[in-house]
Amino acid sequence: MQALSIIVPVLDEATTIVDALTTLAPYRACGAEVIVVDGGSRDETPILAQPLADRLIAAPRGRGSQMNAGAGAARGDLLVFLHADTVLPPDADRLMIDGLARSRRAWGRFNVTIEGRNPLLPVIAALMNLRSRLTGIATGDQALFMTRAAFEAVGGFPDIPLMEDIVMSGRLKRLGRPLCLAARVRTSGRRWEKHGIVRTI
Repeated sequence: MQALSIIVPVLDEATTIVDALTTLAPYRACGAEVIVVDGGSRDETPILAQPLADRLIAAPRGRGSQMNAGAGAARGDLLVFLHADTVLPPDADRLMIDGLARSRRAWGRFNVTIEGRNPLLPVIAALMNLRSRLTGIATGDQALFMTRAAFEAVGGFPDIPLMEDIVMSGRLKRLGRPLCLAARVRTSGRRWEKHGIVRTI
């Protein structure tokens, strides 16, 4: 099986990081490496993450720079960029590896389910999935994955404060459209509920 590296950028995730990394244990058992990239947490995130990851590294704050640092440290041929509040579906490793091989595509994403109390969250998720399928643009909540060659060909993520995932998708589209996997990652709706649906969109 193709070597897989799961890169998790974190910042002050002490309340959730143990549960998040525990869900990745089955992939580690099958040979995947988990790399946690801390952007300067002021809580116990690094201490809690250390025993549950293959590597813990530090990088300048910002998802783009953190994910680039993780990719630079990764040993895998397939890179998965996973938010700390997002959970992969069962058999995600097989779905990604087999899907890319069959489709001959260089990158992809999953459908997403947004978990939370707001009744609009399922609607937001459905629109995100539809938009991504139609436009070929994906968000980090959908667990972007790509070959190392594709990552290097587009120069990695932009080092910008917001929307690095959208810009990265645009870069990757130059190599071809994404593989859109119907299996769903589960992501927390906390930022939608905290900042408001309209503002977060």
